[in-house]
Amino acid sequence: MDVQRIAAFSQGPTGGNPAGVVLCEALPPADRMLAIAAEVGYSETVFAAPNADGWRVRYFAPEIEVPFCGHATIALGAALALAHGDGTFALQLNDTRITVTGWRNNPALMAALQSPRTQSAPAPRELVESALDLFSLTSADLDPRLPPAIAEAGARHLMLALTSRQTLAAMHYDLERGRQLMTTAGLVTISLVQAETDTRFHARNPFAAGGVYEDAATGAAAAALAGYLRDLGWPHGGVIDILQGEDMGVPSRLRAEITPEPGASIRVSGAARVM
Repeated sequence: MDVQRIAAFSQGPTGGNPAGVVLCEALPPADRMLAIAAEVGYSETVFAAPNADGWRVRYFAPEIEVPFCGHATIALGAALALAHGDGTFALQLNDTRITVTGWRNNPALMAALQSPRTQSAPAPRELVESALDLFSLTSADLDPRLPPAIAEAGARHLMLALTSRQTLAAMHYDLERGRQLMTTAGLVTISLVQAETDTRFHARNPFAAGGVYEDAATGAAAAALAGYLRDLGWPHGGVIDILQGEDMGVPSRLRAEITPEPGASIRVSGAARVM
């Protein structure tokens, strides 16, 4: 089966989060897709097959299926633009419908997704304490302007905002302990962020639930963060930029556009490069 390899949210010739992209006539059985994702070895591989009015899409990490993956959707948008021309493509996920737009901006490839609807709520205290212990952090490391939250935009994330960029850069944790915590809490990732300004954030996203220590760019978490900022009344001005992957040596940039309507879809966009 032909697997394209495309880095999403790339910034420069080596940045972005790689995803596998499989365009096929019909989706293989789930166990076969999981095996392919494990063989590819990226944090996610997306599988897409044409249906009556768009594409049926599923996302697999090396160890689990995930309900939604932003960077793989951006990679898919780029692949569809290359295969079918610039345009907007309807995607049927397991539980919802979204769209992705892909276009060629010579020499770059660009894509933008419209996320599932967003929601957020304060994070349970016990979960926050467990997460702080996992990362060897204390409550003094947290930015009080952005209280810990469970934020969703197609996938469930724990949001922890740190006061210090240096603390974010020093992130470390035990993968197996992280896997147990995220699996028990039903989290896809834990999103650690730091607000450089009201509209510019740095982020790191451990993805232990999928067997991946860290994602270089996480579109689903970017959409969830944007929805959380809207719910919180943060002065985002309608758009935020997120820098991720810098501490991994793979710089990535994500842009999230935020409308005023509570819970509305977030537009997340960025560049893509064929690997």
